[in-house]
Amino acid sequence: MDKAVVDRIVDGDKVVLLVGEEEKEMILSLSQLPEDVKEGSWVRVVFNNEEVITIELDNDETNSRKQRIKSKMELLKQRSKKNR
Repeated sequence: MDKAVVDRIVDGDKVVLLVGEEEKEMILSLSQLPEDVKEGSWVRVVFNNEEVITIELDNDETNSRKQRIKSKMELLKQRSKKNR
């Protein structure tokens, strides 16, 4: 099972996933993903060669990454205020 992030949704029907630590780009049909997936969502994907077998939303990973980004943004804002 691999982890992937939804990098972007193109034309409302294609999804660009960045898969694994090497962030291999894969383009899938939006209909292959769970309904509540959006840009920035993390998913767990099972492949058989290059074919997708299952995809499930990874809410824990999505929330963890969002919190990490939020914390970093807060640090940058604090540094910006100190440098004025």
